Amino acid sequence: MKSPFLDTLFLLRKEECITIFEEVKKISPKEEQEAAAYFETEFEKERLEFLSDQISFDTDAAVWAAKILYHSVQLYLVRENTEKDLATLIPSFKGKFTLSSKLSADLSLRFLPQIIIALKNLDADDLLIPLLENILQQFHYSGIEADLDLEKLNWEQELQDKTYRKLYLERIVENKVYRLAEIPYINALLTAEFGWYKDIFWRELKINNTDHHDSKY
Repeated sequence: MKSPFLDTLFLLRKEECITIFEEVKKISPKEEQEAAAYFETEFEKERLEFLSDQISFDTDAAVWAAKILYHSVQLYLVRENTEKDLATLIPSFKGKFTLSSKLSADLSLRFLPQIIIALKNLDADDLLIPLLENILQQFHYSGIEADLDLEKLNWEQELQDKTYRKLYLERIVENKVYRLAEIPYINALLTAEFGWYKDIFWRELKINNTDHHDSKY
């Protein structure tokens, strides 16, 4: 039996394309279980990049994020009589904010910045946009590409975990996100990490020469 939920997830992750269905279908418990199994497999593949075997897969966070992704993709075009259901279709995260939940949810949430851009191009006042931006404000590792206000975060605390710090810096460099890379604490981390090889990684990045005593990688 065809599953719009699972088809959307598989296509987006494997081929970065989407299929829009005629209506937003309800997700069955069986589909949630299949999505959980799929994302656990994907999590194990990506764990190789974590360089840590201490981070467990958070099933609830992964399934919640998968449903957010599916609903936001479908709501991109299917909007008839859906406004009243937005809070139900795009619920806030009810679990604990742990490294496991952040990285498990990221398997789906990393696609939200592109969806937000597409939504803004259609209608900048779309009520769905702030709901998705609020989610990325909390799961900002997934929203590095989005225009989020993260400058006031306590970065020393946010990036305390070495594995998360490594992944966060790598994503900033991969996407050349200047507004984050120029935050003094992150800039100091990147400078320490690049060393003599800065021009190879990111020639255009400005180096902030202000001392930052808490910036050891």
